[in-house]
Amino acid sequence: MAISKKRKNEVVAEYMEWIQQSSALIVTEYKGLSVKDLDELRRRVREVGGEFHIVKNTLGKIAFEKAGLSLPAGLFEGSTAVSFAFQSAPDLAKTMMEYARTSEALKVKGGYLGRNAMNAADVKSLAELPPLPVMRAQLLGTILAPAGKLVRTLAEPARQVAAVLKAYADQQTTPEAA
Repeated sequence: MAISKKRKNEVVAEYMEWIQQSSALIVTEYKGLSVKDLDELRRRVREVGGEFHIVKNTLGKIAFEKAGLSLPAGLFEGSTAVSFAFQSAPDLAKTMMEYARTSEALKVKGGYLGRNAMNAADVKSLAELPPLPVMRAQLLGTILAPAGKLVRTLAEPARQVAAVLKAYADQQTTPEAA
């Protein structure tokens, strides 16, 4: 059944709204996934703060072009679905790559991080990033390492003087005890 021009415009507007709200988009081919599998994938994507939608290729192309995203060749061919990351882009990428690894029917074609196009290898790299708290801890450790080394360096002469005084004090008290 054909979709009316008005409905097509509504769908394009909805796609554009999702594109504007998301920090990352992952475009996949879902050929061969059952309805049960699609529901399971949607549930997993929702758990990480995203949404998974099957899109019409022509309407998807129009929405992506209107949103100012360049379209790599072959992105909107075949059975296409798009995952939208409304919270964490790396978490969505991990979820999609994990599902694609366990299912032969789902293939990651590429996507966008912000306005930058990504291929399937880029999506895989995004999925391999550590969680945000771990990255913050690593960055903080890197920033604090020179300060800690400086404190230890400045404290070393005082520690040596204290060790000499303690040794001298121990030497003075040892003969009296004997």
